[in-house]
Amino acid sequence: MPNASTCYPGKPAGYALAGIEEHVQADDDAIRTENLTKHYGRVVAVDRLNLVVNQGEIFGFLGPNGAGKTTTMRMLLGLVKPTAGSALMLGLDTRAALAAILARTGSVIENPTFYPYLSGRDNLRVVARVTGTADDRIAAVLDLVDLSSAAGRKFKTYSLGMKQRLAVGAALLDSPELLILDEPANGLDPAGIVEMRDLLKRLKGEGHTILISSHVLHEIEQVCDRIAILVRGQIRVQGEVHELLGGGTTIRVRIDRAGEAEAILARVDWISAVRRDGNTLSVTAPVARSAEINRILAEQQLYAAEIAPQEQSLEQYFLEITTGDQA
Repeated sequence: MPNASTCYPGKPAGYALAGIEEHVQADDDAIRTENLTKHYGRVVAVDRLNLVVNQGEIFGFLGPNGAGKTTTMRMLLGLVKPTAGSALMLGLDTRAALAAILARTGSVIENPTFYPYLSGRDNLRVVARVTGTADDRIAAVLDLVDLSSAAGRKFKTYSLGMKQRLAVGAALLDSPELLILDEPANGLDPAGIVEMRDLLKRLKGEGHTILISSHVLHEIEQVCDRIAILVRGQIRVQGEVHELLGGGTTIRVRIDRAGEAEAILARVDWISAVRRDGNTLSVTAPVARSAEINRILAEQQLYAAEIAPQEQSLEQYFLEITTGDQA
């Protein structure tokens, strides 16, 4: 069966609730870490991590294998003790109020397991008893993760996508405010990936905050509001997906006599840079000024065949950030 600390909100004994009021956060961050660090002997797994996840967003936590993503998630959930630094979750300090935090947090870390010969519904009943959740919550969770029609089938007959969705369902039993999901699309076929994408969007619509790690970058690009890219335990970039990929700052101009057009646009003071590739220019400037670019060129009898915003894919951006740092 799933481990209570890795598949759904746990309420471990031994964590005092005293002093919670002293660690309440002033703003609306769901997660904020300050110089969070983990050493394993001489190996630095996580190095002075400063991560901010806003309430109500889907946040992508990305990085190559071994970058420290799972270690960070384990520190947030109290499964690994930090070497240094601190973390606030849902306005509470994990060092003083971990039990209260876990009561409001659901998680799926690595590969959760269930009883193979029990149905999906009965597996959730087992989890509900461990967490003290009423059985009448199970039907709503099965519906949310789109497993109502398969609830009576044995877990061993489920596809990998169904198994992953059941794990997310187990994490949702206590109606948590925050979800931490480590590679929920790992090993899924295209249909399973689409199902997981739809589920994440539904959960956001229900008001959940989601921190998700994944290597399926195309899906992260579609569902996440913001991302951070971790390399060798350190955050290299953190921000809104649209802004990091260049949305709003780069314009593609396809035009004959591109050399002449490049020289003209390079003299415009509000254009930061112009790069030419054949008959295509990449112009670094506010997309809202595209019409002005068109007018400037037309005044010189240069007429663009195409002017459009240009964004690189998250996969391209990820490779740019991490290339040369994975050895």
